[in-house]
Amino acid sequence: MENFFKLKENGTDVRKEIIAGITTFLAMAYIIAVNPNFLGIAGMPKGAVLTATCLTAGITTILMGVYANLPFALASGMGLNAFFAFSVCKGMGVDYRVALTAVFAEGIIFIILSITNVREAVVNAIPTTLKLSVTAGIGLFIAFIGFVNAGIVIKDEATLVKLGNFTAPTVIVALLGIIVIVVLSKKNIKGALLWGIIVSTAAAWIYAIMDPKLAAEVYSIYLPEGIFKFESIKPIAFKLDFSFLKDSQKMWSFITIVLTFLFVDFFDTVGTLVGVASKVGMIDEHGKVKNAGKALLVDSIGTTFGALMGTSTVTTYVESSAGVAEGGRTGLASVVTGALFLVAMFLSPLFIAIPGCATAPALIVVGFFMMENVVKIDFTDFTEGVPAFLTIALMPLTYSIGDGLTIGILSYAVLNLVNNIFTKEESQKKKMSPIIYILAILFIVKLIATGIK
Repeated sequence: MENFFKLKENGTDVRKEIIAGITTFLAMAYIIAVNPNFLGIAGMPKGAVLTATCLTAGITTILMGVYANLPFALASGMGLNAFFAFSVCKGMGVDYRVALTAVFAEGIIFIILSITNVREAVVNAIPTTLKLSVTAGIGLFIAFIGFVNAGIVIKDEATLVKLGNFTAPTVIVALLGIIVIVVLSKKNIKGALLWGIIVSTAAAWIYAIMDPKLAAEVYSIYLPEGIFKFESIKPIAFKLDFSFLKDSQKMWSFITIVLTFLFVDFFDTVGTLVGVASKVGMIDEHGKVKNAGKALLVDSIGTTFGALMGTSTVTTYVESSAGVAEGGRTGLASVVTGALFLVAMFLSPLFIAIPGCATAPALIVVGFFMMENVVKIDFTDFTEGVPAFLTIALMPLTYSIGDGLTIGILSYAVLNLVNNIFTKEESQKKKMSPIIYILAILFIVKLIATGIK
């Protein structure tokens, strides 16, 4: 393992990587329960979707570790699965088989873009300021997810969001987990995030034993319904439907769906990759992300493979930052995470029972960790500071890494273009990659098209 993953060279060891892999898995294990519920709305059998979710996450995450040697995990993406179920299948009345075909087409396009290094070029063209702000923005985004999962932040019709009830069991469970993580981190005890999740889960399950009805109906806290269970993916595997090719009207709708999947997945993945890599020094002196080409290719293969197995777009997960925060630096962490997903296919009742309030403490604390590099941003330079601020603020406020990065890049291009036009001294003008301007034009077209629609 030392020779293959280069553990010492990356300042890590087997124990750290195992803990990191387990932590990442627990932080994103909620997808095992969420994805079947979402795709079930699209008419897909939940049991088969659960198995497909675990299978694709396991294999692609292991591939990420073995091929790219990076501690990034993959699974069916949140947001993308919601678009699949609610917008495409339910909203547009598209059969889930056609939607899976759109995901498959998106994956093929991504593979081509990855092989030709187009995706890697985009990642490396993003300015250092935006890379730092993406890290901070992702931190706020996942912390916000944690606060919502814990019930610390709740919806409000008048103010959109407000503070939740601090006597609620979910809030108490989450606060307990945060305290455990902070105390153990202060004492430099390894695996603090993992222990926080374990203690929070135990507390949640104890509450479920005391009052099972209230825990289930009000707070979505359930005890495991057994331990072993396996569902076949036969009902949804290889169920692609190309019948739309015979209908020109359906063809245009299909192209629109593919482009939407393509756009959202592209920039969510880029944002996640840049943000997590920036946090742990996986960016070289030239601002390039380590093994970005390999990581993006694995991500593309994951999407294609996922569609064949019967699940929505597979993408690199921002929760990988939880494992990275625990010391994960190589692909060994990903191999551990992937293996746990494969095991979860047979132990799904146990993992599904880990409530969102129990993983929330890890997400909140990781969000804190990821804010550290914000001090490196030069906020005194408005052409740097304003795009950085917009990126950081809009990721949690739009509930989208891709949207935050979109506005960040667009504002960076516009502000620096205007600055270069009206600045006479050459020394004060900034060199801009043509890719940034190309992306800005595409973003403007996308925003206009979205507004017209």
